Amino acid sequence: MITLYHCMSARSLRPLWMLEELGEPYILTMLPFPPRAFDKAYLALNPLGTVPALVDGDTRMTESAAICQYLAARAGSSMHVAPHEQGYAAYLNFLHFGEATLTFPQTLVLRYTHFESAERRSPQVAEDYAKWFLARLRTLEPLLAQHAFLAADRFTAADVSVGYALLLAQHLGLDARFTPAVARYWERLRMRDGYQAALAAQERAALAQGISTVHAPDIRRFA
Repeated sequence: MITLYHCMSARSLRPLWMLEELGEPYILTMLPFPPRAFDKAYLALNPLGTVPALVDGDTRMTESAAICQYLAARAGSSMHVAPHEQGYAAYLNFLHFGEATLTFPQTLVLRYTHFESAERRSPQVAEDYAKWFLARLRTLEPLLAQHAFLAADRFTAADVSVGYALLLAQHLGLDARFTPAVARYWERLRMRDGYQAALAAQERAALAQGISTVHAPDIRRFA
């Protein structure tokens, strides 16, 4: 059975959301955030000390977008777009766009508003990277004004990848600056049963395992 190592609403929510959408059985192991600081034993599994980490037999993976692609292909699900299908290139592009283009700048917003010590915080840097994120997010507006999903006219792992970036933006208060079609898209994603099940699963597991239910993007706000 698949084991997923996860922190509340961290990038590892992507594979958790995938597992719920696919109906795959899994074991969810919750970690304190950040695990590299608060669970040193985890470094034996993932020397980076980051989440996610997914274990599937002899398979070990730590990149959230790659895990989404792996899980969709492994299951033979419609959430995967095969190379012979129209939309395959868009699927790959948006799968990685969600992490490399949309999530990356938001990590710097987090860093310079919450994670750095007070004297090292920089509202200007945070706002610059917020604008970077929003400018790149706006490139989705024409596509989402015409299509419900990003690739192959169906919900795929690419939507999970981008969807997590939108969740992170919501935690950062950037969702008020979404363009109209993007805002409607995010609302569609949030209403999905798989997304709701993933949120509920992490809450249950955290409570059962004695891990704080404060979401990872919010952790320093409550420190």
